[in-house]
Amino acid sequence: METIISFIGANIKVFYILILSIFLGIEVISKVPSILHTPLMSGANAIHGVVIVGAVIVMGLADSNDYLSLVLGFIAVILGTLNVVGGFVVTDRMLEMFKKKPKN
Repeated sequence: METIISFIGANIKVFYILILSIFLGIEVISKVPSILHTPLMSGANAIHGVVIVGAVIVMGLADSNDYLSLVLGFIAVILGTLNVVGGFVVTDRMLEMFKKKPKN
């Protein structure tokens, strides 16, 4: 627990930026018309590949005894992968809606 508290204390500026980004994201998304939410979210999910690359780099640079970095990196890889796959599934489903249906 003390490791987590010292990590948060050492990176407090990053947490401020994260909280500000969350509020900014909520404000921007609330201004986008609802018809554009699906393409916007599917594109944002595909960009989540950056998170996967960052998590893999963090896990690769972490010491083998630094379990906090390894666990957080592993969780980031899992969640990033789910988000990317979900983004592609939603995009594929959305594009299926615009295809012409064959006439019988």
